[in-house]
Amino acid sequence: MLLFFKLMLCILILCFPPLLLSFCPREGGRGAVNPKGVQYYNNLINELISHGIQPQVSLYNYDHPQVLEDEYGGWLSRRMVGDFRDYAEVCFREFGDRVGHWTTVNEPNIFASGSYGQGLGPPHRCSPPFGVTTCAQGNSTTEPYLVLHNILLAHGSTVELYRENYQRKQGGLIGLTLFAFGVVPYTNSAADVAAAKRAKDFFIGWAVNPLVFGDYPEVMKRNVGSRLPSFTSGESKLVKGAFDFLGVIHYMEMPMKDNPESLDSELRDFYADVGAQMMVSLDSYTHGVSPSITYNFLLVNFPVKPGALREVLEDFRTLYGNPPLYVHENGKPKQSPSYLFSPRTGFANRFDAGQVERRNGSLKDTGRVEYLHRYIGAVLDAIRDGCNVRGYFVWSLMDVLELLGGFQTGYGLYYVDLDDPDLTRYPKLSAHWFSRFLNGASVGPDYSNVIVEFELAVADLSHLITHVRRRRQHSSH
Repeated sequence: MLLFFKLMLCILILCFPPLLLSFCPREGGRGAVNPKGVQYYNNLINELISHGIQPQVSLYNYDHPQVLEDEYGGWLSRRMVGDFRDYAEVCFREFGDRVGHWTTVNEPNIFASGSYGQGLGPPHRCSPPFGVTTCAQGNSTTEPYLVLHNILLAHGSTVELYRENYQRKQGGLIGLTLFAFGVVPYTNSAADVAAAKRAKDFFIGWAVNPLVFGDYPEVMKRNVGSRLPSFTSGESKLVKGAFDFLGVIHYMEMPMKDNPESLDSELRDFYADVGAQMMVSLDSYTHGVSPSITYNFLLVNFPVKPGALREVLEDFRTLYGNPPLYVHENGKPKQSPSYLFSPRTGFANRFDAGQVERRNGSLKDTGRVEYLHRYIGAVLDAIRDGCNVRGYFVWSLMDVLELLGGFQTGYGLYYVDLDDPDLTRYPKLSAHWFSRFLNGASVGPDYSNVIVEFELAVADLSHLITHVRRRRQHSSH
């Protein structure tokens, strides 16, 4: 595996995506630090650095020790704030001399609303009539707000610790990463324009407003009422300004249509509180997305709308003081036919051969190349307009197990052959394109020069694969 990473990184020569640590540095979640866990991450960090890669580390991404969930409910409890801070200190102490960028929590806005309101991700909590599945327990009307509040307090406490004890001697930076839809009004009507603004306050301002201004957006206070936790003056001071940078995760544009009727219900979840409906645009028709399928558009062929990312970055410049930004995730998935959109079920019975690949399908992912070409261009345009963007990461280096789509969706620049016992990886067209881009080569919109090189490389790979499989067959006899 280590040799593979060396070869793949040498071929691609790209910035490694943010490294995700597991919230388990201690035996069973508590007690003494697990030396094997520390050694694993030391080896990985050192290997990255030896190849000229500066690791950016995320401390939390949807997982924490089960013992904390069983003992006090994980993020539903304020006790998580102290335990997360202790875990972070282990990481700062053990790895901080080589890690220059720390993200405390990855996409907490989507984690809170999706995992505690819809039951989509761990710990899969929700309550009727909300949720995409039947959850064993939960409260969709209150828990998302409580969880995000506790995450912000844990983040603020961790930043305070880092700045007081580690930042000066280690010289690193620390921040938080948010999932950011490119929210736009569905029509030019005043109602839809206002709905889009509300949606931005709920999806982005929910986490960013406390970090920049020390409190939640006013529209959230009005719509959510007593279900929205409040900050004490001390907590407000703790979270306000608690970042050196902000991370942005962006994949798609999301049109919003005014839906004031949702606010009339006594029983409301996060999405009803917004008072707007998500509208997924797909070619010749537009389909309104109900809360029960809120996340399925992550699995469809969403339109390529690079202006949406540019507007997200511009909003950070104009609304939040132009903080340093890193685009931590941006990319285009593949899908299997079972994950396609239709008006009736939320999925389609068609697929774009340029963007959707069967698991054993073509490596010629021209749709992904087009997506990256246009979205990277949008980032460059935003930088020229004065947005303080410091870096950009493609999601992802290789096809991995995705939170929602499993192995049915793959964002990788490298294809993973799941039918091969060795899980052999092969570069896609997008890997060749991105390598050329990073090395300053010409990468025009027709991609013809990249495709020629790619097809030659595939021919060499095909010969190699055939040779290896024949050797295996021969040795098995």
